[in-house]
Amino acid sequence: MTMPRRRPGRPRRDDQRPTRELVLAAATALFAERGFDAVSMRDVAAAAGVDVATVAHHTGTKAQLYDACFARVFSAEREAVEAAGDRARAALAAGPADAVRALHDMVDVFVDFLEDRPETTALWLRRWLEPRRHSELDRRYAAPLYAQVEQLLVAASAAGALVEPAPHVTVRSLVWAVHGHVVALAAGAGSEARERREFRAFVHRLLDGLYPPATP
Repeated sequence: MTMPRRRPGRPRRDDQRPTRELVLAAATALFAERGFDAVSMRDVAAAAGVDVATVAHHTGTKAQLYDACFARVFSAEREAVEAAGDRARAALAAGPADAVRALHDMVDVFVDFLEDRPETTALWLRRWLEPRRHSELDRRYAAPLYAQVEQLLVAASAAGALVEPAPHVTVRSLVWAVHGHVVALAAGAGSEARERREFRAFVHRLLDGLYPPATP
């Protein structure tokens, strides 16, 4: 019996996600693993189970595809961070203890996000290997989230919930710490469960050190 051939550009039967999402997921994984130069449109097409014309149809040029991969992870990260940020802003009115507790929760949300999507860390680290190249991606897909959290810390400081003289330094330091943690998990450095547990304890100790309880 002859099996019908899959038409070019159609996703495999076991993966019926929209074709554009299938292409972006495959491209994100490849760019995260190899970097921009080492990935071709044919590589992406093969990984997604479509033809090259379909990749180009859905994403444009290779540079546009690369940009779309960052936009994809940015959208998911923004959704998670903004929701946690909204809860933290609401907590400002409840007093310093609630505000700081909400910041702890926000850090947990961010750690959860990157632990569950390690390709996000790998994608950014590949980009940062060439800091002057594709720098517009930072402006579009990193700086806006940094700014949101920095503004939250400024608001918390103005409300007397904490003292934060350099929010931009704090945010970037925490982001890099979490990325480093995700790299350690990917490298299999010791027990994964222990690494996760110890990092959570560390990052919460760090926050407690940065923002000790306000004295009456």
